[in-house]
Amino acid sequence: MIATICRKAHFNAAHRLHNPNWSNEKNIETFGKCNNVHGHNFDLEVRIRGEVDPDTGFVMDLAVLGNLIKDEVEERFDHKNLNMDCPEFEGLYPTTEYFVKIIYDILKPHLKKDHLLHITLHETQKNAAEYGDW
Repeated sequence: MIATICRKAHFNAAHRLHNPNWSNEKNIETFGKCNNVHGHNFDLEVRIRGEVDPDTGFVMDLAVLGNLIKDEVEERFDHKNLNMDCPEFEGLYPTTEYFVKIIYDILKPHLKKDHLLHITLHETQKNAAEYGDW
């Protein structure tokens, strides 16, 4: 049997959307108030799809997944300035689109080879990005 599990997490981080190759006017025109350093209360959803283990009834132990998210994502990004404090964003704009892919790349190597991973990152209650195997 194939099933999907979901674990949610929450953390806060700041960023600035700014292209150093553009004028201040073009940055403001393109990014608006996001051209200023500002923060978000990020809500993260991590979904794993895979075969249910007949011995445990789990796709993956949710407590193990929770600890993985805490250790690899929350501890790394919570209360950080993504532009300045996080080498994962070197050479990248700290948009939610890039951020969701970075989280995927961090978590995927910790999963079983046959597990599919799908990440949803909510930047606000209205805005989110998704990335994953399905």
